[in-house]
Amino acid sequence: MKKNKFMLLSLLFAVMLMINACSSAPAAEPAPEKPAPQEEQAPAETEPKNENSTPEMDFDMGGRTIKVVAWWDMQITDNNPDNIKRLENLEALKKKHNFNIEYVSIDFGEYQEKVVASLMAGEPLGDFVRLGKNYAIPALTKQDLLWPVDDYIKNDQVFNQKTTKEYMQYEGKGYGFTEDKSSFINGIFYNRTLMQELGLKPLQEYVDADEWNWDNFLAVAKQANKDRNNDGKLDTWGLAQTGLLEPILYSNEASLTKEDKQNLEDPKTKEALNFLNKLATEKVGRPTEGGDWTEPATFFRQGNTLMYSGAMYEIEGIKTDMPDYDIGFLPYPKGPSASAYHSGESRYQAITIPKAVENPEQLMYIWEKINEIDSIYDYPEQSTLERHLTDEADINNAREVAAGMLVLDHNTFPSLPYWDFDGELKEGVSVSTLIEKYKAPFQAAIDEVYK
Repeated sequence: MKKNKFMLLSLLFAVMLMINACSSAPAAEPAPEKPAPQEEQAPAETEPKNENSTPEMDFDMGGRTIKVVAWWDMQITDNNPDNIKRLENLEALKKKHNFNIEYVSIDFGEYQEKVVASLMAGEPLGDFVRLGKNYAIPALTKQDLLWPVDDYIKNDQVFNQKTTKEYMQYEGKGYGFTEDKSSFINGIFYNRTLMQELGLKPLQEYVDADEWNWDNFLAVAKQANKDRNNDGKLDTWGLAQTGLLEPILYSNEASLTKEDKQNLEDPKTKEALNFLNKLATEKVGRPTEGGDWTEPATFFRQGNTLMYSGAMYEIEGIKTDMPDYDIGFLPYPKGPSASAYHSGESRYQAITIPKAVENPEQLMYIWEKINEIDSIYDYPEQSTLERHLTDEADINNAREVAAGMLVLDHNTFPSLPYWDFDGELKEGVSVSTLIEKYKAPFQAAIDEVYK
């Protein structure tokens, strides 16, 4: 009896253990349902590929030292995030393609003579050589001393297209290049503090209304020519200088020369010369006091002259020397034949590759890949402009003239009597007389170079 009872209890205990074990076991997962059909997933968005970037190249330069020659040290410095990335690119390229790089600086005073002599001798001083357009084209290109680079500058995120396709052209080919997207910025600096003291209409309003033209420029300059202390002499002036030949040419899209011809009789050029004659005969600009070429900048810094024709590289010095004045920036006033506001250069320069240098395609590839970066800046010269110009309108003016930069070529011709011509123009000699007197000497100077 006890035995049967024990067996019954044992069986009951075993059943209870089994029930407990089943209750603590994980529940069985339900059978997966058939997934509902989904719409096709769109691929993740990626940065658009630069289709003009040169495909990766594989070559070994055998430890060659690439020399970069200029009249200053062009070595890349780590002074901003863009340049730090360029330096990283350069180090990677040096390892991959087995080369070194050296930056050669030659004093500006002897630069042209030394560099040109080396090219003529077939022994260039470097692989990349910075040259002024005025002595490279056509003097060197017509002797086939430079490589055309049109085929290597297709990456418009790196190379300044205007440099090769417009500024450094000869007979349909481009012989210079640069990764620098900035332009030479020049225009009119003006003293806003003095403008307000004189009770003049804000000059920016002329630009905003697209009325900043020669007539209004002349009127403003005359309004600022005042004798404020009634001693019979002017003590404020509207314009710091009388010599504005190049800027007025830019501002009317005119020129003294055009390729291999003098351009004095062109209607746009005549308009520019007639306006300059008016400035001279009406004695609008502040007269010289016997100083040198720096005199107009000195006049402006005195705080009693409203406008000064200058270049953007001067802005830091101007603001340092004029801490009590509010300085603004305007385009050169637009001439009657101009389509836009312009800055300009008459001694443009760019990087070239001498014809005696081998493998230009490899050199251009290296230059491209050094400078193929995602810039932190929204536009060229952003850091400089935003540091020195406090008014958004001034910055926009600078950017606008930079976009419209023009290059004049009269300095290409060493014998062209530019300064004699300019001197007589400032003296008020009539335009018809000047053209008749100088058109033959101008053409002769051009023929010396082209023929």
